Amino acid sequence: SSDVCSSDLRERGEAVGATSRFRVRGESRVGPTTRIEVVTEGILTRMLHHAPSLDGIGTIIFAAFHERSLLADTGLALVLGATGILRDDLRVLVMSATLDGAAVAALMHDAPVIESVGRSWPVETRFTPLATGTSIESHLAAVVRDTLSRETGSLLVFLPGAGEIRRVASLLADRLPDDVTVHALHGTLPAAEQDAAIAPAPAGKRKVVLATNVAETSLTIDGIRVVIDSGYERIPRFSPRNGMTRLETTRITRASADQRSGRAGRTGPGVAIRCWSHVEDAALAPTPRAEILDADLAPLVLDLAALDFIDPAELPWLDPPPAAAFAVGLELLQQLGALDAAGRLTSHGRAMLRHGTQPRLAHLLICAEADSPATLQRAGVIAALLDERDILRGVGAAPPVDLELRVDAVERQLDHAMLAGAEIDRGALARVRERLS
Repeated sequence: SSDVCSSDLRERGEAVGATSRFRVRGESRVGPTTRIEVVTEGILTRMLHHAPSLDGIGTIIFAAFHERSLLADTGLALVLGATGILRDDLRVLVMSATLDGAAVAALMHDAPVIESVGRSWPVETRFTPLATGTSIESHLAAVVRDTLSRETGSLLVFLPGAGEIRRVASLLADRLPDDVTVHALHGTLPAAEQDAAIAPAPAGKRKVVLATNVAETSLTIDGIRVVIDSGYERIPRFSPRNGMTRLETTRITRASADQRSGRAGRTGPGVAIRCWSHVEDAALAPTPRAEILDADLAPLVLDLAALDFIDPAELPWLDPPPAAAFAVGLELLQQLGALDAAGRLTSHGRAMLRHGTQPRLAHLLICAEADSPATLQRAGVIAALLDERDILRGVGAAPPVDLELRVDAVERQLDHAMLAGAEIDRGALARVRERLS
């Protein structure tokens, strides 16, 4: 992401676009002297669509591959398969903190494995399980207040999502010592707020950083001595039966728990407080389940078709795409007119790829454009809303299920009374409007 690249540049003392640059959806910083380009896995796939041989690139590095995202798995399969046919000089490096290196090395034709033994300070692990009937937010807020009274240094608290972060922040408001500030850290925050969360606390101050698993790897937050872990994360799950993806709150794995605890030992001895029991700790799954096993595979089917791969078995996969989910994705794309009966990309499918969004939303935009400018404008608002986090937050209850209400919130200013008891998430609204500009 752009925040990771910017952090690296600060350490190098360079401006973005000099030796290093980045490209993410909706933003690109480039320069004539660039040697290192940081991109998302989705951007890598788009680069392969335009230039399968990746001319001008000597090495591709997949960082934090242990997260096993669908786009990372797809990117590696395409680089090893498609690019491997066209180039024998391209070097590929896969980096992982917890993944089985032998399995990846075997996939890469017995590539050499280089192990770097990390050095960290000792971290003491404690367990504070939830009492029956206590919400995770109330428990975490209580643990934060108790820990601040007993321990020195700043705290990093892991929560499943932005909603839990807001609720814990509310429970902590006006109930902390004067020398403590609270910061949120998740991927949908503006860059300035993320930078404030990562920056060291001012002299004589401590901070409590409420974070999702965006802080689990890659980032070091100066001054963190204590990690408090809810033990949960939120991940997408796809159902081939109804063709829908939902976000599911689930237990983290052993690897994730250890990664999170390690944040407390980056700059000195620390403490990791796990909000579950010893018994629950022993039952944690060892590693994350690859996203490709549970995701909507329609975007993957479209990406493969763009590179003339009809059968996923033509490519090397660490975990092959499940046949049922792949078939559902193929059928959907044929219904949308993106693929023909043989699974080949159509002109409509190529137009969908140019939109760089989910196949259903791309189809919506193309059909709306063929109708009228007014229809396209309204379809653009709907697509942006569906492609982003919900712009409405419930006040005391879940926000109303009303798409028209959200469209109105984007297109015109609505007061609280008009929002049926909900309030607007200003950050999410700004991102939707930015997509439309």
